[in-house]
Amino acid sequence: MSRRPYNRPVSKSKWWTTQLRYQHYMLREVTCIFIGAYMAMLVWGLMRLSQGPEAWEAYVAGILSPIGIIFQLICLGFALVNTISWFNVTPKAMPLVVGGERVPGRTIVVAHYAVWGVVSVFVLAIAGL
Repeated sequence: MSRRPYNRPVSKSKWWTTQLRYQHYMLREVTCIFIGAYMAMLVWGLMRLSQGPEAWEAYVAGILSPIGIIFQLICLGFALVNTISWFNVTPKAMPLVVGGERVPGRTIVVAHYAVWGVVSVFVLAIAGL
């Protein structure tokens, strides 16, 4: 055995551009920045709510402004990308075995989408839409 095995040179900054699956991975990782920013916005809203009606009105005016709506739509888009990519990865990350046989990955993914749809309809029904 050689003392110095061959190590293929890898770019430190552009390694993820070489394959499509690496690009999907990086896109999924970037989505957490926008989801975190949205969560910070919600926490900011809770803080403003605790400060009284005037502070809450200012917060609501801010999130209903055109910039606030655009920000929320961008965050929604990234949340959808994150959700869809994780649903598609679930069978690989958490294989399910029932009765000694492995459940097909497609069944797991379809079940996730079905539950997502049911929960979404339930939330919309509660909201009155």
